[in-house]
Amino acid sequence: MPFRKVLIANRGEIAVRVARTCRAMGMSTVAVFSEADRDALHVREAGEAVAIGPAEPARSYLDIERIVAAARDTGADAVHPGYGFLSQNGDFAEAVARAGLVFVGPPAEVHRRMGDKQAARRLMTEAGVPVVPGYDGDDQTDAALRAAAARIGWPVLIKPSRGGGGKGMRVVRAAAEFAAELGASRREAKAAFGDDRVVLERFVERPRHVEVQVLGDSQGTLVHLFERECSIQRRHQKIVEETPSPALDASLRARLCAAGVAAAHAAHYVNAGTVEFLLAPDGGFHFLEMNTRLQVEHPVTEAVTGLDLVRLQMEIAAGRPLPFAQDGVTARGHALECRIYAEDPARDDLPSPGRVLHVSAPAGPGVRYDPGVEAGSEVTVHYDPLLAKLITWGADRTESIQRMAAALAQTVVLGVTTNHARLRAIVDHPAFRGGDLHTRFVDEHLPAAEPSCPPAEAVAAAVAALHGAPGAQDGGRPAAPDPWSSLGPWRLGA
Repeated sequence: MPFRKVLIANRGEIAVRVARTCRAMGMSTVAVFSEADRDALHVREAGEAVAIGPAEPARSYLDIERIVAAARDTGADAVHPGYGFLSQNGDFAEAVARAGLVFVGPPAEVHRRMGDKQAARRLMTEAGVPVVPGYDGDDQTDAALRAAAARIGWPVLIKPSRGGGGKGMRVVRAAAEFAAELGASRREAKAAFGDDRVVLERFVERPRHVEVQVLGDSQGTLVHLFERECSIQRRHQKIVEETPSPALDASLRARLCAAGVAAAHAAHYVNAGTVEFLLAPDGGFHFLEMNTRLQVEHPVTEAVTGLDLVRLQMEIAAGRPLPFAQDGVTARGHALECRIYAEDPARDDLPSPGRVLHVSAPAGPGVRYDPGVEAGSEVTVHYDPLLAKLITWGADRTESIQRMAAALAQTVVLGVTTNHARLRAIVDHPAFRGGDLHTRFVDEHLPAAEPSCPPAEAVAAAVAALHGAPGAQDGGRPAAPDPWSSLGPWRLGA
């Protein structure tokens, strides 16, 4: 086994997933938890657990000193950051290494190099990787940015130089809107990432979002594990992913994956990472960003390649060479992933906190369920509302979709509002089944539903039935109904 004990510096579904691979490899695990997560699933999945502070992420899951101290105090020899929180933080990777521990991911300088969108765009241009026409200059005055936007041409996309997850991104379609949108983007970027610098890019209408999974070892070997299509999004955040992309033929796939490997070489990349591209309707593609960590959607790659990416991360971090070359990587079949969130599509996808009362997970051939919660789990406002991921594999895309539709029909989460109905609508939509995907698919095909209210006639009928029930008291309040009348005759079976 690569390590004796691994501290997992995360929570929720990814912490559960990492713990399970560690256990399969014979390695002990340490969970960290905030006060809000004392009874969380990831705490019980680990061999031991350490409290690291209050519910607020800044005082717990983002507190580098507390997490490193927890790793030292428990005798861990490696730290896996998961995704989100500190996973792409160069200071965290550096602090882990300074404490004499192994960071399961790329070194600090790679995080810093690729975590800054300005620097990353410049590096990709030097490496010959296509980038979206735009502005990544150091002059961040309003006047310079406004002039650059005019040169690029409308519409323009404003993107924070740091961070991800769609935070701070603004599409500007006219010069008159630019000042207000720039101010809003800067404020959100400053609050979320502590840095209000932005880059500007030409906004590509109806693009696909296609990414390349890469792996690199410390001996300099770099390979790709093919691509993933992540075009189904809401608010710039992915909700359905798949591989292979239905948009790529063999030639375009080869060119896209080669560009992903070239980007990783330029970054001197080590461990698992993802190079993201925008694919235009004409087949042209441009570098978007590089995520220097494991991706939420990594299970679809695992499903078609038969590889365990977390296991490979551990072995690479331990200094072992990749056990295969590029020609040793093959893909078979098709895989889909749906992210189940505690959010309300009828209320602009606002998080839906509360207690999970019941979970019924699907099962069957080609079905994988990666949970982050269980019955009794508390979904709070402090963290990403991802509850679980549902993955299906099939011999081809049609079979994978059929299995996903059946698996979603079997999935039940009660107690919090979820995006379950939206996921079913996406998977059942003719455009999705036909592979006609783009990043505005949800907005175009599944506009936000209005909050459902029963018709007035139904409310009146319910009131009439209630007040007309046998045994109603004079005050209008009905007595407890007779169960033999309301339930019908006693009977065996269902």
